[in-house]
Amino acid sequence: MMKRLVFLTWILTLFLYPKVHCVVSIPPLQTFVEAIGDGKVASAVMVPPGHSPHSYEPKPSQMRALAFAVGVEFEKAWLPRFRAQNPKMRIVDLSEGLEKFPIAGHHGEGHGGGTLDPHVWTSPSYVEKMAGRIYETLAALDPEHRKLYEKNYRAFLDRIRQTDEAIRRTLAPLPPHSRFMVFHPAWGYFAREYGLEQLPVEVEGKAPKPRQLMKLIDEAKRLKVRAIFVQPEFSDKSAKLLAAELGIPVVRVSPMATDWSDNLLRLAQTVARGASR
Repeated sequence: MMKRLVFLTWILTLFLYPKVHCVVSIPPLQTFVEAIGDGKVASAVMVPPGHSPHSYEPKPSQMRALAFAVGVEFEKAWLPRFRAQNPKMRIVDLSEGLEKFPIAGHHGEGHGGGTLDPHVWTSPSYVEKMAGRIYETLAALDPEHRKLYEKNYRAFLDRIRQTDEAIRRTLAPLPPHSRFMVFHPAWGYFAREYGLEQLPVEVEGKAPKPRQLMKLIDEAKRLKVRAIFVQPEFSDKSAKLLAAELGIPVVRVSPMATDWSDNLLRLAQTVARGASR
């Protein structure tokens, strides 16, 4: 009886519990990994929604055998420490091979003298490529479930393409190079993909000084900006001052949201209503 119980427990463990455990740096990556893993993969997020990466402290449970990264700043500080604690840890940078561009309003090292923008997951075409890397990694680690991962991967690609089509329909009435104002310039790849332009309130990664704020107000008036987008992870004090002066709303939207597809579509809908023409 006991042997039979042990055997049944082993069978349940084999089929019901995840085969691959990993850590991801940001919530959207968890959405991508779990869409393709579908119950065979258990993932933990380094920085949950609404939390700032700057206050991140790792947990022992996050020292997994596999990590999916995307090139955001805090990964550079923490992932080497993870690997020092767990030398066998495999780190897959999903942004590898993607063409990156300077982040708006930032200067430093990078192409064209600018700090490279890490927010590659705001571009559906880039997410397609990232999904391919996730599929290949999971299939290599767990070849027993390769067909399941491939099926999920194909379904996820369909979802990405449906999202892209819905965004294009939503933004179709806007003229080319329509502008939308953001506090933190996290939507550069989204803007580039859909022929838009983001105008950052932030200057060199910091809130604008009074003279810079007045210049932004004049520019926003000239461009007839009708909304300012802010992230819950950052202070929106300057954006609120700017919005009050202009008489326009502050819209809270985060690139870190787990509902990646719906989040991008909501952003597109709000941009379509609030972009300058």
